[in-house]
Amino acid sequence: MIHKAILAVSMILLVSGCSSMGVEPWERDVLAREDMQLVVDPLEAATDDHIYFSKEASSGGRGFGGGGCGCN
Repeated sequence: MIHKAILAVSMILLVSGCSSMGVEPWERDVLAREDMQLVVDPLEAATDDHIYFSKEASSGGRGFGGGGCGCN
C-alpha cells in the first residue's frame, strides 16, 4: 500500500516537472531580440559556410553528414 502511494506521488512529481516546456506568448519578445539569435549576421554565416565548404570540400558542413569524397 505504501509502495503504491510513493510510486503515485513520484510519478505525479515526475510528470508535473515537464508541464511547461514551451515558450509562452509573453516570452517570445525576449527570444526575438537580435542578441538572442543563433545567427546574428546572415552574411557572416554565409561567408563562414563558404570558407568551410572550400576547405573541407563538402556541402552543408553543419547540417548533415557525408563528406566531399562521396562516401556517405
